[in-house]
Amino acid sequence: MAMAARVGRVRRLFSTFPFPSSAPANPPPPADPSTNLFVSGLSKRTTSEGLREAFAKFGQVVSARVVTDLNSGYSKGFGFVRYTTLEEAAEGIKGMDGKFLDGWVIFAEYARPRSPPPPRTPQPQSFN
Repeated sequence: MAMAARVGRVRRLFSTFPFPSSAPANPPPPADPSTNLFVSGLSKRTTSEGLREAFAKFGQVVSARVVTDLNSGYSKGFGFVRYTTLEEAAEGIKGMDGKFLDGWVIFAEYARPRSPPPPRTPQPQSFN
């Protein structure tokens, strides 16, 4: 035990990387139920249409969108699915969370609302 503590102190002394403390991080609370789902773990090959087809088995999908990289056009690994009712959204989570889509295990949960952007402070203008 003393040796492990000594190694930890030496590692912190000679490293610029901030090692995490031993206290566990608190996960964010679950999102409130909504018709909008956040889907993560998507393959780069997954398309919005493929996402829609996979989730349509559990209810009427209003929209399905895979977020893509602007330069490459590939999936960033997450997307959003919107159902018409809360019950259908709950079925979509139950049916797809932890399941395979395009060879990857995906995770479905209720989407959290976007936090408002921080207020912008006006920049002084120079007239040079």
